Amino acid sequence: MPEIAIGVDIGGTNIRAALVSSGGEILKKLSEQTPTDPLQVVEQVKAMVTQLDVAGIAGIGIGIPGRVDIANRTVLSGGILNLAGIDFADRLEAGLGKRIVLENDCSMALIAEMSIGAARGFQNVAMLTIGTGIGGAVANNGRIYHGHRTAGQLGHISILQDGPLCACGRRGCVETFSSGTALRRHMKAAGLPASSVSDVFEMASRGDAAARAVLHAWASPLRIALDNIAATMDPEIIVLGGGLGSDAARALADLPAMAPWFRPTIVPAKLGDDAGVIGAGLSTFADADRSVEKRVVLVNGVPASGKSHLAKLLSQRTGWPVLSLDGIKNPFLEHIGGVDRDFNRTLGKASYQAIWMFIREAPAGSTFIIDAWFGFQPKAVLEAYIQDAGVDRVAELWCKVPGAIAGERYAGRLKNRLPGHPGAEYVSELVALADRAEPMTCGPVMAIDQTKEPDMDNITAWVSKVFSQA
Repeated sequence: MPEIAIGVDIGGTNIRAALVSSGGEILKKLSEQTPTDPLQVVEQVKAMVTQLDVAGIAGIGIGIPGRVDIANRTVLSGGILNLAGIDFADRLEAGLGKRIVLENDCSMALIAEMSIGAARGFQNVAMLTIGTGIGGAVANNGRIYHGHRTAGQLGHISILQDGPLCACGRRGCVETFSSGTALRRHMKAAGLPASSVSDVFEMASRGDAAARAVLHAWASPLRIALDNIAATMDPEIIVLGGGLGSDAARALADLPAMAPWFRPTIVPAKLGDDAGVIGAGLSTFADADRSVEKRVVLVNGVPASGKSHLAKLLSQRTGWPVLSLDGIKNPFLEHIGGVDRDFNRTLGKASYQAIWMFIREAPAGSTFIIDAWFGFQPKAVLEAYIQDAGVDRVAELWCKVPGAIAGERYAGRLKNRLPGHPGAEYVSELVALADRAEPMTCGPVMAIDQTKEPDMDNITAWVSKVFSQA
């Protein structure tokens, strides 16, 4: 698959474009002033892409400052720059002869932050970009969530019914209180002799009451909006980006969540102005991967190595379904009497085959987590199943545990095991097995120390990296 793409971030002041690797590295970057005429913007983007174009690119991703209908690839509305109504994507594709991926600019920035930035390893994330206005984006199960068409307009969460009129037509949107434009208004109303938010922080640190009041007036409405986001979306993390994202995070440090139920983790973005072009470039790989790839995570380890717990945690993070040997086999064991170990093993082989039949019938773009001790069958059997199921990418999580601990855990669970599972006589055999067992290595392998609670941030980030590699 291609390893490079072109990302374009269209801002009200500047258009940035970059040649981006599949790992999120900027290889070459351009920046030009944004024309005021939408048709001139099209021509400017064409010219910049032409300068960056090389053979074999995956496509061109473009972040749009406004509401974007992803399914129909149309711009519905904009702010300072409105690209609606000019067949933006079609004009560019016709002029460049390359595949175009359109997305809201904040969504592009979130793609980058989830891939290599502040939200790396997280699957359920909200992001606000705080600048002249406030943009928003939401990711659910690792993908940008669009809702009906344009979900994620977080700057238009209303926090005061009779507040200032917003450009969207409503009153009291958080954008009218906590954007860069609003900050300048707060500073002017307070008569502060400050030219930047840094000056305001400096004055506040010296005990200036007016400066502290300005920061409170600017950040407290944002605090309310973030608590509302926590209540409605329950993200793992909220990222604050844009030119004032770090400053907003700093101001919020003195404003804790108002209720114990809604305390989201809030972090500043890491990628700065480059987030938009990086995410735009990466979006072309994600768009291609969604349409063609079928993927599996093999959660592998001997019995009592913590496979099921790890698989469940990963599924909770990603939304990917878990298929397990015991999940298929145990219902049969509950209804069949007099099962011995040999029959249990035969049933395990049949369950193993059933798992791969399910995956074979699944559509392209599906991802599954498989919880099993894969070593009970030869590696050649696993390889044949992977090939027959049409799996394009495999990641293996190897659950590593000392034999003594595996044996102790197994013995402690004997009373809960169904007939057909090996009994106490198996413990010594399991101890020896655990000490010599190895991963299957049908794809990249990450060894997990199962003597302690798994680091799911690190694990999820690793899996995401394996699946995003071209």
